[in-house]
Amino acid sequence: MGLSNNITAILNFIALLCSIPIIASGLWLASKPDNECVHLFRWPVVVLGFLILVISLIGFVGAYWYKESLLALYLCCMAILITLLLVLLIFAFVVTRPDGSTQVPGRGYKEYRLEGFSNWFKDHVTNDENWFKIRNCLIDTNFCAKLNSQFVGAPDFFVAHISPLQSGCCKPPDICGYQYVNPTIWTNPTNPAADPDCTLWSSDQSQLCYNCNSCKAGLLGNLRDEWRKANIILIITVVVLIFVYVIACSAFRNAQIEDLFRKYKQGWA
Repeated sequence: MGLSNNITAILNFIALLCSIPIIASGLWLASKPDNECVHLFRWPVVVLGFLILVISLIGFVGAYWYKESLLALYLCCMAILITLLLVLLIFAFVVTRPDGSTQVPGRGYKEYRLEGFSNWFKDHVTNDENWFKIRNCLIDTNFCAKLNSQFVGAPDFFVAHISPLQSGCCKPPDICGYQYVNPTIWTNPTNPAADPDCTLWSSDQSQLCYNCNSCKAGLLGNLRDEWRKANIILIITVVVLIFVYVIACSAFRNAQIEDLFRKYKQGWA
């Protein structure tokens, strides 16, 4: 029974360690300017990570001092948390699977279109009610101004791999034919009727293309890229958690059998 308890305690300690990359991934996502503005996606991963940390600690205490009630609580709660994490991963993968990017000929960056993203993604992030708040939040982050200090000329800017958010919000769509002055000032469009966003663009630094559909699409592109990166870590972690949980269940069952066998022998003694 002692051996099974020690194994369970070690496994719970591993599960506790697994909560660290989950929390780190959630904090990394929450720290991004776009996630700061889209509150819907900020904290689910962090909350799940902290819950896994707490439950793993309960399981470790229960196994080390063999508190059967704590172990039972651990096994029940961990099953729920692993299920929730799997649901979150599958959901995130499904809604971020469509990629709304298009490669611009002769450019290092891509441009983004709303119709290229999933309907749920579009409806919950870029609807009129949410976008007004998100747009104002994005303007306050002042991320477009950073481009002016990074690029000094058109050749450097045109081959740059800027973020989807910068591509969609900080410059007009290339199809409009605006002339480059600096990354956030463009003038004299040659094809202003090519896209509705062409008339929405403004070199006013408080406006730029924040009212454009391309800015909404760029935000979705940014969120997609960040969640895809975080999902790699989360998938590896959840696989380890499932492996640890299955062995912990087996060790707990063996400990119970050994305990029953010991009580049976004592009854016959």
